[in-house]
Amino acid sequence: MPHAEPVARRMYDLVEPLGLVPYFADESDEALMALGLRNSWDAYFAGRAAPLGRGVPAQVIHAVFFNFAPGEVARHLPRVWELTTPEAALAARERGCVAGMRRILGDLADGPGVARAADLLLKAATSAPVEGRALYAALRAVEVPQEPVARLWHAATLLREHRGDGHTVALVAEGIGGTEAHVLHALSVDVPAKDFGRVWHLPAAQLDAVIDGMRDRGLVGTDGWLTPAGRAAKDRVEALTDRLAEAPYNVLSPTELDRLVADLEPISAALRAVFPM
Repeated sequence: MPHAEPVARRMYDLVEPLGLVPYFADESDEALMALGLRNSWDAYFAGRAAPLGRGVPAQVIHAVFFNFAPGEVARHLPRVWELTTPEAALAARERGCVAGMRRILGDLADGPGVARAADLLLKAATSAPVEGRALYAALRAVEVPQEPVARLWHAATLLREHRGDGHTVALVAEGIGGTEAHVLHALSVDVPAKDFGRVWHLPAAQLDAVIDGMRDRGLVGTDGWLTPAGRAAKDRVEALTDRLAEAPYNVLSPTELDRLVADLEPISAALRAVFPM
């Protein structure tokens, strides 16, 4: 049922810390690296691309993931599948994420709120249409774990990829490319693009070319910061992303939604306290 007020942004703030466990909890990378992977980026691509299977070309993963610079995906895929299998990567990622969450949550991990939140969040996460959501659809085909902490993390990952697929739609609709998306976000939070974590490693000439293209379109000013048009574009992207992320929560009643929020708040707060968000 549609709720009286939009809930996607409210739920994003609560769910995102759970979805970030693979990237901020060391246990995930450690479990994946134990499979023989070479580095943390191997672990990233193996863990996140595993639901799509072994035979998907790097160009397709690049398109689905959207926001990597040209050539970055191909440095890791399909080579990681010479070192391990998608099935092993999925199992290792889940195992590592559960271990990381248990370490951070402590006694909270075995409390009744985790089990309740896992069930309600999974109800939401498996209710949305899959059309146009390639990564979400692939993850929907993965077997759902039964252990409560694992179920909670799995549900949060489903919702993160569902939102991410919608975010890509919003960026494409606005004419924002993959690397441009990072520049747009960095400048919107007053961080110079050259210092932003996902693009700082790019050759200066490559990053400058991206910024120059955004300047030519009126999104970036001569001072290197977003213009009013650039900030308006960012606002439109975020608004459409939120609107496209509403569908999963429509399956929950107002009472269920309130229960879910109450149970997620201490879990999310515990994760936020240790993650660099």
